[in-house]
Amino acid sequence: MAQQSFGLIGLAVMGENLALNVERNGFPTTVYNRSYEKTEQFMATRAQGRNFVGAKTIEEFVASLERPRRILIMVKAGKPVDAVIDQLKPLLDPGDIIIDGGNSLYEDTERRVQALEAAGFRFIGMGVSGGEEGALNGPSLMPGGTEASYEYLAPILTKIAAQVDDGPCVTYIGPGGAGHYVKMVHNGIEYGDMQLIAEAYDLLRSILGLNAQQLHEVFSEWNTTDELNSFLIEITADIFRYIDPDTQKPLVDLILDSAGQKGTGRWTVVSALEQGVPVPTITAAVNARIMSAYKAERVAASQQLTGPTARFDGDAKAFVNKVRDALYCSKICSYAQGMALLSKASQDFNYNLNLSEISRIWKGGCIIRAGFLNKIKSAFREQPQLPNLLLAPEFKQTILDRQQAWREVLVTANTMGIAVPAFSASLDYFDSYRTANLPQNLTQAQRDYFGAHTYERIDKPGSFHTEWTEIPEVAAR
Repeated sequence: MAQQSFGLIGLAVMGENLALNVERNGFPTTVYNRSYEKTEQFMATRAQGRNFVGAKTIEEFVASLERPRRILIMVKAGKPVDAVIDQLKPLLDPGDIIIDGGNSLYEDTERRVQALEAAGFRFIGMGVSGGEEGALNGPSLMPGGTEASYEYLAPILTKIAAQVDDGPCVTYIGPGGAGHYVKMVHNGIEYGDMQLIAEAYDLLRSILGLNAQQLHEVFSEWNTTDELNSFLIEITADIFRYIDPDTQKPLVDLILDSAGQKGTGRWTVVSALEQGVPVPTITAAVNARIMSAYKAERVAASQQLTGPTARFDGDAKAFVNKVRDALYCSKICSYAQGMALLSKASQDFNYNLNLSEISRIWKGGCIIRAGFLNKIKSAFREQPQLPNLLLAPEFKQTILDRQQAWREVLVTANTMGIAVPAFSASLDYFDSYRTANLPQNLTQAQRDYFGAHTYERIDKPGSFHTEWTEIPEVAAR
């Protein structure tokens, strides 16, 4: 019996869909799940008539694969990944490739790469974005590890990835945990994007009183523009159109305003703090989800804490357009923060990331796919060492042209008492980045006063400490 080209472990929704994608593209596949009932169900339903083998044991799974074996693990990040690897290792041969396609922390991937490569195996940590639809029809893939391992997998990965005008949405990301690091930052940008869209929705709903149908029309129109055309805007427009069959009300109005998270946004913020890169929009998005979880406490507080009672009396259509401009400017800042973090990590971890190519593979398949990624790709292709996306000519001019509308939206939100943490964080990021002299000279004076931490001066080189309570006589006069 001919051996199979590819193996996949973990038949949750993402695993099943990736397995179907691989097999559909011409690679006979063996699947294995810890619970054999799940394998049986898959083989009896979705795998019917296809070139699949359903393994009952891990030993049977490994034995069915041609060498060097190519095995994709799609299980929950953390200890479950290590458990599967520990099961596989005694059964594998040198040169076999294990691929972790879950949302693993990049530090775990670094550890696994070192341990497995030292033992003669090959390991790829691969970010996979696109949800269940992307997994089935073409995701964005971010593989990191040795380049030789990627080259051996490339015939499969380039076929199963989403296809866009300039190629498949997969590329070799870099060594070690580079693939999972890029996927983590992708998810951080996704957090920022989703929060910015939620704030735009809140402004239109709370200030203008737009109903679900009107919101559907606004977001549908925005999705036709060059700057906001994206998967997230598209699905947002669809969400507003959906009517709950039980109540005949827009379903979005019936959903509890308490958002969950799986940790990748928080990991992005933690890494940014460790790398010393400001990501205020992404941080605001993570904090917004955390605040949303305080539902009961917020309801109780709303009975005691009052806000402004102002009412909007301006031009509604003009305000919609200003919100659109504010959303785009804020979105640029969110991506600028994510790309700046990738650039710093590339230097610190020797990933040698190609930001233009990373932008390109995000154009299809993934959750943050958007038309304006073409502009980001071009910006980094023209200036690979571009220090910040805000300095790319097109993005710079866009914000300079639209910042007045952006500022007016925030003034209106503050006047009306509408929280817009991600919009605000984005504007603060822009204003801080464009400011030559920030007030941290005072911060340094304070640190030196209470802790003798020293400071530098603008008029002469060196580090200085002052006994701040000893006022010089000339100053006293």
